Amino acid sequence: MKLLALMKKEFARFFGDPKLLVTMIIPGLLIYVIYSIMGSAMFGGEEVKYDFRVYLSGESQVVEIIDDALADSGWTAEFLTLPAEGAQTVEEALDRVNSGEADALLVFSDGFDDAIAGTGTATVPTAELMYDSQSEASAAFASLAGNILDSYGRTFELTMNDFAESADIMRTTMAGILPFLIVIFVFSACMSVTLESVAGEKERGTLATILVTSARRTDIALGKVLPLACVSLIGAASSFLGVVLSLPTLMGISVDVAVAGISAVGYIMLLLNIISIVPLIVAAIATVSTLSRTVKEASGYTSVIMIIMMVLSIVASFVSGIGDWVVALPILNAVVAMQGVLSGATVLWQCLAAFAINLFYTALLILLIARLLSSERVMFGK
Repeated sequence: MKLLALMKKEFARFFGDPKLLVTMIIPGLLIYVIYSIMGSAMFGGEEVKYDFRVYLSGESQVVEIIDDALADSGWTAEFLTLPAEGAQTVEEALDRVNSGEADALLVFSDGFDDAIAGTGTATVPTAELMYDSQSEASAAFASLAGNILDSYGRTFELTMNDFAESADIMRTTMAGILPFLIVIFVFSACMSVTLESVAGEKERGTLATILVTSARRTDIALGKVLPLACVSLIGAASSFLGVVLSLPTLMGISVDVAVAGISAVGYIMLLLNIISIVPLIVAAIATVSTLSRTVKEASGYTSVIMIIMMVLSIVASFVSGIGDWVVALPILNAVVAMQGVLSGATVLWQCLAAFAINLFYTALLILLIARLLSSERVMFGK
């Protein structure tokens, strides 16, 4: 009976406190809503229509199969048998693919179909597909044609050559992964020093002593956010450097190759955007800490913020074609700007706008903290 009474007491404490209940339900709701939006953006938009330009060297009936499969997918292709317009030789066709003027080159050995049917020479037939994975159209054609070629008989050698340079692939990978990791490490560094900034002092009773002084509430708020942001920046910088220096080696490419396409201005913009999100995250956590009665309660709310930050930082990696409106969204604007820098396509105005807007949001949160510090109901539960 005593056990049941204790269990009843704990259940009553939990279900009787709406705040605790909300912290348990909100993460799942946020994941569902945000992931649904991401899925709609990735797969529910207008279908991409490709019109491929493909050079052919040699002949094979598999080209007709590929053409039919493209039509079934709503795509079209122009197959140009060498010598053709714009390319007389295989080397010239390769240059066309490499420059983006064509999407792929298919090379079949002499008597390819006869050799597969067993009526040709004893030489093993070969097929070669050359493309550039940095191009969405070229990669899409290679994926479809490669699957068809792979299943077209088992008696020939298929070679798929990707023109994309390893440095470009690495830079694209880094652009997708690093902004997400940066936000996670920055948030972790900020949370470790900010979580009990106000809620902890409420529990210890020291905040009341500060509030009865003549210090302005904005000064108290700034006195909380700025030092914690500086401390958090040290931890965030350490984590960021560790990731930047180790990730290229982990993926098999040296650091100098991976970052070769980033200019000095790009590095400055990258640093500015990291600097802009640190005080913003600190101010957000400090706001939650101010609204909370205990550190435990602040921790529950902060976990919700962390989910939002994580989703915002990774959404740009999956959703293509995000417009310029993204600069108005905190965190996400810095992520998109950092992706541009890391991919070697720095957009200067976007980086500067993200920096300024994140600092503007930080200022708003500081003013909100100051307002909350003036509220007796928030500070003392009255």
